[in-house]
Amino acid sequence: MDISRIEQRILHLLGQGGRIEIEKNEKKRIASVKCLTRDGWHYPGVDLDLLRKLKRKKAVSSSGGGPYRITRRGLELVRSELDNR
Repeated sequence: MDISRIEQRILHLLGQGGRIEIEKNEKKRIASVKCLTRDGWHYPGVDLDLLRKLKRKKAVSSSGGGPYRITRRGLELVRSELDNR
């Protein structure tokens, strides 16, 4: 299954220890989505549509109401990249 370039970037970031956090409104609906790197920096470009795509592909999941993290399926989908550190 092919994934888009932005999905690839997000999965790579999550594979290094990042997370996707959501905030809900009073009606228990998702109000905002933000992606954080393992260092705590905000990564732009993640929205609700992208989160839904990744959930549909079973690349990310949340357990116990926590942040969304990469799954084993997500690790299979992501292609390896050289870390620039």
